[in-house]
Amino acid sequence: MDEETQALLTLVLAGGGLPARRALACARPSVAAALDAGPVAWRQAGCSPGQQRRLAAPDAAALEAALRWMQQAGHHLLPLGDPRFPALLRTIPEPPLALFVHGDPAPLWHPSIAVVGSRSPTPSGRALAAEFSTAFCDAGLAVISGLAAGVDAAAHRAALAADGLTIAVIGSGPDAVFPSHHVALQREIADHGVVVSEYPPGTPARAAHFPARNRLVAGLALATVVIEAANRSGALITARLAAEAGREVCALPGSVRNPRAAGCHRLIRDGAALVETPAEVMALIAPQLATALPDLQCRLQAPTEQGRRAHLPAHMASEPDYQTLWKALDHDPIPMDSLITHSGLTAARLSSMLLAMELAGIVVCEHGRYCRNPGFPTSTASR
Repeated sequence: MDEETQALLTLVLAGGGLPARRALACARPSVAAALDAGPVAWRQAGCSPGQQRRLAAPDAAALEAALRWMQQAGHHLLPLGDPRFPALLRTIPEPPLALFVHGDPAPLWHPSIAVVGSRSPTPSGRALAAEFSTAFCDAGLAVISGLAAGVDAAAHRAALAADGLTIAVIGSGPDAVFPSHHVALQREIADHGVVVSEYPPGTPARAAHFPARNRLVAGLALATVVIEAANRSGALITARLAAEAGREVCALPGSVRNPRAAGCHRLIRDGAALVETPAEVMALIAPQLATALPDLQCRLQAPTEQGRRAHLPAHMASEPDYQTLWKALDHDPIPMDSLITHSGLTAARLSSMLLAMELAGIVVCEHGRYCRNPGFPTSTASR
């Protein structure tokens, strides 16, 4: 284990309040230098007596367990300053010191929507979680959730079934599974998406971890969609944290006789967007995505204005609305109102379709106007 990795793990394992540990890490050119500065510097950074004791005498067994975990294939440790650390997560009020990642870290940069809700949803709530998650994946977005029972699991499973990207943020170490019956699901997500935690290997799931976990779910996503949540649901914590991070918060309304809808209704009263379709969610995040897309495309090596040559994805090629929109587009940029007039499609439907086509490198947005990507072939798509 190199000196910097050992120092970072020691700082993570010290536990306690994040602000002091983050201040200490930022006070020197490296975490190793910060720990070498000694107790006076630790105290000046605000570290508690307990944190100072654990920094002075780190848990050797815990360090060894973390090292063994990191040496396995597909396991990564991303410090806050690592170029692979997701940019959106750096901007939240309390970013983690590091992320323990099982799977490919690249999806952490992918434009994503969080789908959260009740751990015991109605059949309708479970179906809506699957429907929304499938639609987001079909549009090229990733689905984030917390791997809990109920809505979370339904969202992850739907994303996997759609061959989409899904990200599970867990409230334990990356080597633990909670609930225990999600062993196979967590493994599948790690194989096809990514499982992420701020807690080191060997950390069991604890009730206090889940509100902290929720801030990462909210922080990684452009929007959080709440599907069935009671008034005391943890999903409401995720929604509040999303709002505090400046992200969109959306809630699906339900029956006034369904206690699992009470939290959603409360969110809507407090200003969350009332949504009934995935297209409405995607329309809400379109401005954020348009701003972030150039950097995200560069990071993900996705198509740019000189995009890759490809045919329309099957789900687009088979839909008349996509063919209609393709015919309405030209090589000269066209404003949204003209596209509405020429295509006969609604603004919400157009926004979601354009978002999907932009992510696929099929169209380019220039100052709010849309045109065909010059690098995209017209031989089959325009028929």
